[in-house]
Amino acid sequence: MSIKTTLLAQIYEMQGLKEDALKIYRDILSSEPDNREAQAAIERLLSTKRHFPSPNLAQLELFSNPRNEEDLLQFQRWLLEWTSKI
Repeated sequence: MSIKTTLLAQIYEMQGLKEDALKIYRDILSSEPDNREAQAAIERLLSTKRHFPSPNLAQLELFSNPRNEEDLLQFQRWLLEWTSKI
């Protein structure tokens, strides 16, 4: 089961993983050619591609592989805060 969604791509963008986000948007567009959100995101990312910052690897590791309950809670708090902004 694929979980490639625009929300996941947005999370990747927020983490600085612009190339990964771009790949997800392209995958979405290949299966949903009329997806305007993916189209707009691809255009936006390509227009700013040369300005992609490096990903926050420490935060990515923490969110990808929580070491304990507190790490997981920290990720959940961040995700709730982030989703309240969109």
